Amino acid sequence: MERTMISRISDPALLGTTVEVKGWVRTRRGNKHVQFVALNDGSTIKNLQIVFDMTRFTDEQLKPITTGASLRVVGKLVESMGKGQTCEVQADEVEVYGTADPLAYPLQKKGHSLEFLREIAHLRPRTNTFGAVLRIRSALAFAIHRFFNERGFVYLNTPLITSSDAEGAGAMFQVTTLDLNNLPRTDEGRTDYSADFFGKQAALTVSGQLEGELGATALGAIYTFGPTFRAENSNTPRHLAEFWMIEPEVAFLDINGNMDLAEDFVKYCISYALQNCRDDIEFLAEMYDKELVSRLEFVTHNDFVRLTYTEGVRILEESGHKFEFPVYWGADLQSEHERYLVEEHFKKPVILTDYPAEIKAFYMKQNEDGRTVRAMDVLFPRIGEIIGGSEREENYDKLLRRIEELHIPMKDMWWYLDTRRFGTVPHSGFGLGFERLVLFVTGMTNIRDVIPFPRTPNNCEF
Repeated sequence: MERTMISRISDPALLGTTVEVKGWVRTRRGNKHVQFVALNDGSTIKNLQIVFDMTRFTDEQLKPITTGASLRVVGKLVESMGKGQTCEVQADEVEVYGTADPLAYPLQKKGHSLEFLREIAHLRPRTNTFGAVLRIRSALAFAIHRFFNERGFVYLNTPLITSSDAEGAGAMFQVTTLDLNNLPRTDEGRTDYSADFFGKQAALTVSGQLEGELGATALGAIYTFGPTFRAENSNTPRHLAEFWMIEPEVAFLDINGNMDLAEDFVKYCISYALQNCRDDIEFLAEMYDKELVSRLEFVTHNDFVRLTYTEGVRILEESGHKFEFPVYWGADLQSEHERYLVEEHFKKPVILTDYPAEIKAFYMKQNEDGRTVRAMDVLFPRIGEIIGGSEREENYDKLLRRIEELHIPMKDMWWYLDTRRFGTVPHSGFGLGFERLVLFVTGMTNIRDVIPFPRTPNNCEF
């Protein structure tokens, strides 16, 4: 007999038929006449009630069935008279695949804190909360690929191991085959990387953007979707050492088209989640964030406000609001500033453009005022910046001058500059931190709770 997933058990065509279901026990209750088991197989937030008529089963047969145990059940699917479910299985056969000692299994009770569940990240996907989060995460990943595929983008796999730092941040995880207990040295006493695997210093990537530009200037429109790594020692609810990034790059696209693409993209992904993960979203709304559904629908139904950084700073300065970090033209806006614009002033998502050149990356297109660049940041309620992007500087001389001003080693940039030497074109792109999108859609408040196995300072268990 073929197994039926619990997410499909409500198909009216199955009523009255014999089905086989498999899953893990969430609860068991009952009396000497009848026993009820709530079974969940991870395909849905909803449990399936299994009814054991005790005239057909012995106490010894059902003794191993405790919370966390895994079962195979065969029985007739019938309409349920109980609350909370439309159908249930009247068990004819049961097989226990694996037991779970009630004295040792840490998920025996409900209501564990998220902090406690982070300490047992290997088991937390079995909870309702993390089952919902991970299903939503999976659906969003599919929506991302579908969005770009429908628009003719090429999925480009950029390298995870690189010798360049796209952002100039310097906080990268080093990759080496050298013996760390006996490092080779140059005459000057530095580490001799010529003996390393790549013959030079290498690290895990912080972004696939620069390589993405190579793809865009050949294929027209590409996107990357893969893991990136930052070695900042940031122990906050918004930072991870390993996270996933989506980075589209498009030839012949200016900053206005880039903003349109970003707005369409996030609205598409959120709408997809609302349509396909409604049960999970409503569960998380009930448990953690009562305004979640209305906030998601509000974002999808309203145009984003677009204004310049200069206008945004003026609004903040004239707001009369007391911020922890001072606001002035040239300041790198903090989350509190971004959220004020979104949540207090406009009450809509905001796209800020034309930032001061000094607080943005070298590759952003320079405006004619000589002070600002064609950068854009998409700001969301509760999150702050969710997307950062720009029109890229396509002029070889201007880009070279900026690289020299920032003292970026030319030996690391020759290949990037070649895209401006041979058939340069206007082009734009942006980066979306996937976990921040999942954070917004699920209503969770800590980014460690929207990735299966968080990597943070002093946390790399498996």
